[in-house]
Amino acid sequence: MKLPTEIFGNVIVVHTPEELSAETAGQFENFLTSLDRSQVVIDLNGSETIESGGLESVLDAQEALRAIGGDVKISTSNHVNRKILEMTRLDEQLEVFETVIDAVKSFAS
Repeated sequence: MKLPTEIFGNVIVVHTPEELSAETAGQFENFLTSLDRSQVVIDLNGSETIESGGLESVLDAQEALRAIGGDVKISTSNHVNRKILEMTRLDEQLEVFETVIDAVKSFAS
């Protein structure tokens, strides 16, 4: 899996695929944990479909990155995606920001 990324200092922003599902979960997690930076912002705005398997891969990647001193934060201005995070209570386990820039800046504080 190859996804568009942007680098801001020590932080890498990963733009998610259109579908974040059980079929793509393993590849997505491997992609996140193989990056050359451990501070990762996941921009969910590109995802039309988010399934439980995809969300689980985000949590697994967060656990792996935290083990090496990194972390995962979420950016989404999409109200449907934000609602999914709220309904699954993942917004309590992951920091969620309205914009990519806010998420990136949060690593500095």
